[in-house]
Amino acid sequence: MAGGWARDGAVQDQIDDTVSDAVKAARARMPEGNGAKYCDDCGEAIPVKRRKALPGTRTCVACQSDRDGQVQRSAINRRGSKDSQLR
Repeated sequence: MAGGWARDGAVQDQIDDTVSDAVKAARARMPEGNGAKYCDDCGEAIPVKRRKALPGTRTCVACQSDRDGQVQRSAINRRGSKDSQLR
């Protein structure tokens, strides 16, 4: 169902684009290359299980949680309605 001047399926296209952008952003944050035995931020040992689960990881769980909390997310407004732009 489309609204206004939008064609049929436009809402689903917006949803698909939003999900696709989120997946791309998550993949960009995935660790690459050689991992570390010790956390780059705090110097604590990174558990072997974490290093096996995430090859290329360079931070411990606690430091990575802090980093994840600081990630800036974009607020792209894909909706074209006026009231969504006024918020």
